[in-house]
Amino acid sequence: MANGNNPIFSEKNHHKSAKAGLYTYRTVVYIILIILTLVCLFPFINIIINCSWSNADIQKGFHWWFGNYFAENWNALISDSHLGFRQAFINSLLIAVISSVLTVYFSALTAYATHIYTFKGKKAITTFILCIMMIPTQVSAMGLVVICNQLHLLNQLWVIIVPAIASPVTYFYMKQYLESVLPFEVIEAARVDGASELRIFHQIVLPILKPALAVQFIFAYVANWNNYFMPAMLLQSSDTKTLPLVIASLKASSPDTFNLGEVYMLIMITILPLIVIYLIFSRSIIKNLTSGAVKG
Repeated sequence: MANGNNPIFSEKNHHKSAKAGLYTYRTVVYIILIILTLVCLFPFINIIINCSWSNADIQKGFHWWFGNYFAENWNALISDSHLGFRQAFINSLLIAVISSVLTVYFSALTAYATHIYTFKGKKAITTFILCIMMIPTQVSAMGLVVICNQLHLLNQLWVIIVPAIASPVTYFYMKQYLESVLPFEVIEAARVDGASELRIFHQIVLPILKPALAVQFIFAYVANWNNYFMPAMLLQSSDTKTLPLVIASLKASSPDTFNLGEVYMLIMITILPLIVIYLIFSRSIIKNLTSGAVKG
């Protein structure tokens, strides 16, 4: 009874009870997060597992573990002349990388110009660029297809790359980021030291924009890699097909030659570069944001 009436003893019991409740709460939250993570990852895990099974085994039902047909499915994919996987992979890689790099560079350059410089029509230009965001891609694409057809520019990769450079969404993000992190005093000091405008942009502005560049490069790469609409309208020859067009063509395959193991292998190879790009640039985002927080 004496211990029960002791304030110190009661406080210790309350502290232990609160600590136990906190551990229980964290455990429940972690279990829920793990379950949600597994649910989100389940389709990708299923694709990877099915890559290692034969067509007949996949048709039998779901598999919980890997099979022994990974090499066979890979060889069937790269040797299938009807699909043209190798050329399609190269085409998709060229379009995605070149378009993404040019998109983030010129969007950053445009955002820097409209943020730093004061000129007549500045607000009108900014408003016009933002209004373009409201126009669906399908509407503007029809005019581009007609022009390319009249000028005999179909079946060329650069016809897909060049229009992708103009990205109002990327420009808007870059401009908003510059307004929050780029002080005018830094630019003025560089000008006083005799630095040219392009040197200021490349050596001062771009390093400041690293987190924003990494984020927008991921978004641009994913959009260009998965782009099906424009290549389907402008790329019609087998030498210029991209991976989304190859995947779409699988529905026209003959039932006698249809191989689900090969299909899952193709889907996995299509997803893999996106995961690699995200892992590379997400680390850059976290690193730059962390260093910025420490410096602040």
